[in-house]
Amino acid sequence: MSVTVTDCSAESLLQEFHHYLLLERGLSAHTLEAYRRDLRQFTAWLLEQHGHSDLLVVTTELLKEFVADRFEQGKNARSVARSISGLKTFYYWLLDEGQVSVNPVSLLPKISQVKKLPGVLSERDVDDLLKQPDRADPIEARDRCMLELLYATGLRVSELVGLQTGQVSIQQGLVRVTGKGQKERLVPLGQLALDELEDYLRHTRPLIANIGDSDVLFPSRKGGFMTRQAFWYRIKKYAVLAGIEQQISPHQLRHAFATHLLNHGADLRAVQLLLGHSSVSTTQIYTHVANHRLQQLYQTHHPRA
Repeated sequence: MSVTVTDCSAESLLQEFHHYLLLERGLSAHTLEAYRRDLRQFTAWLLEQHGHSDLLVVTTELLKEFVADRFEQGKNARSVARSISGLKTFYYWLLDEGQVSVNPVSLLPKISQVKKLPGVLSERDVDDLLKQPDRADPIEARDRCMLELLYATGLRVSELVGLQTGQVSIQQGLVRVTGKGQKERLVPLGQLALDELEDYLRHTRPLIANIGDSDVLFPSRKGGFMTRQAFWYRIKKYAVLAGIEQQISPHQLRHAFATHLLNHGADLRAVQLLLGHSSVSTTQIYTHVANHRLQQLYQTHHPRA
């Protein structure tokens, strides 16, 4: 369920909420800072993953995605629950102020029930999405290569847009990624992604204006690094063309990468290494999808199911 909106910037809303907590609730400085930090982290996530920071159009489904992402980043249940508690207070305040018509957090299941990933893209959805960019247009051909690479490797969007030409090897079929904490990992590329990348480097990338001698792998129209928000807008465009109704973000292709690997029998430890997770416990949020798939296969094919 979504909320009804009135136009107001995120920063001004957060300032008003801070004043309310300080003057009317009389909260301690420590508690006020915790609220401020959690709400700003959510706003930053909203901008990074969905290309906007409008706190008045937040939905319960979007909050499920936020919770799942926090778990993937290694946050524990207590930390995630605290963030959600702050958001719940914030949206009840907005409700009292007449800024929204419903509190989307109140419709959120318990944290233990939303660890799983919301709205994982099916293999058909991914296939339809990857078919949308037009190879005849250099910018769309670049986008197609980015989408292929994102689904083939499970990179974080920040890792993808920050790639340089020296980090990919067609000959070895590898991409060298610098992830969180400056940790490097080598991720293999499948043949489809390799073919797409080789074609892009040979025929498309030289056609992008202002590229010069830049080593940016996927340059923007101006020749520099593309922003995460710009790439999100590109994905949203292709999702609409593909007829994908659910909300979509670059992170969902990372989710799809992991889920589809597990569905096809990949080892959890291998998926952990490919994703760059420091702990296998973080990767385990994907296993519920694979387990659900196994249950479906059993019900469909076992003679006594």
